[in-house]
Amino acid sequence: MIKVVNFRKAYTKMFGEPFLAVERISFGLNFGECFALLGVNGAGKSTTFKGLTGDVLPTTGSITISGYDIQKDFKSARKLIGYCPQKDAIFPLLNVEEHLWFYSRIKGIPKNLREQLVEKSIVEMNLAEHRKKTAGTLSGGNKRKLAVAIATLGNPPIILLDEPSAGMDPEARRFMWTVVERISQRDKRSAVILTTHSMEEAEALSTKMGIMVRGGIFRCFGSSQHIKNKYGTGYEIQLKIRKTNFRDLDDIKNLCKFGKDDIQILLSAAVSKAINARFSNLIFDEIKEGSIGSDLATEAVANNGIVLIENFVQYLFV
Repeated sequence: MIKVVNFRKAYTKMFGEPFLAVERISFGLNFGECFALLGVNGAGKSTTFKGLTGDVLPTTGSITISGYDIQKDFKSARKLIGYCPQKDAIFPLLNVEEHLWFYSRIKGIPKNLREQLVEKSIVEMNLAEHRKKTAGTLSGGNKRKLAVAIATLGNPPIILLDEPSAGMDPEARRFMWTVVERISQRDKRSAVILTTHSMEEAEALSTKMGIMVRGGIFRCFGSSQHIKNKYGTGYEIQLKIRKTNFRDLDDIKNLCKFGKDDIQILLSAAVSKAINARFSNLIFDEIKEGSIGSDLATEAVANNGIVLIENFVQYLFV
């Protein structure tokens, strides 16, 4: 569906060296695939999108969409594209429903299908309660939802999404991921290209990805697993620790045989009691600055070696 071969874009200046935005990138995409372009601001992601939509012409190289050359037959190619730009193409005084009706006419959707497709877009993008609100009053996340709804209106075979989840809260972002995944991979009726700053987003949605660096160069290209295998440097482990409750604290106090009315104790004495209560498997050497017991160490230094029993018990439990 999409074929990009040695796409290069350089902006010339009257005086000085040309500015290179994209340097000879190549990739292809078919139905049911989602391609993610990752990179920092200025890496060339949006320029690549401008090339795909005919907004800029390649300095060298070629772009074809469903067999149509962008430079020679863009009029035919553009009918296949749904585009969500980085800046929302919305009118502040039109409401959500009016936007979708307006763009359905621009896209040439037959009159007898417009109402059905507009309603479908509103439901799919979870905009039903905002349908009569003017776009200028929507939150940033709902504006992005509207922009994506406009892009996907009419089920175009090629969908270009420039940072679709920008400005969204985590819940709305996850919802957007579900929508994009359904469009590209579940229905197998469209090819999706999206740009993002988030590796997590790219990994969740894409079947392949390319990481661009400044100067518009592909630093790496392939599936997420291929990129991890080649460039990964380690693993990330997340630990969730159950919080203590009053019963836990009382049980440990009894094991260590702290006095019921005691509030404070010498840290050295507390460690001895814990070892006698068979807590010897804990590393008490870690009660020092820069280690996991640094809070206790700081408390002991500030109070001539004395710590609150409550704090020491919590250290034992965690």
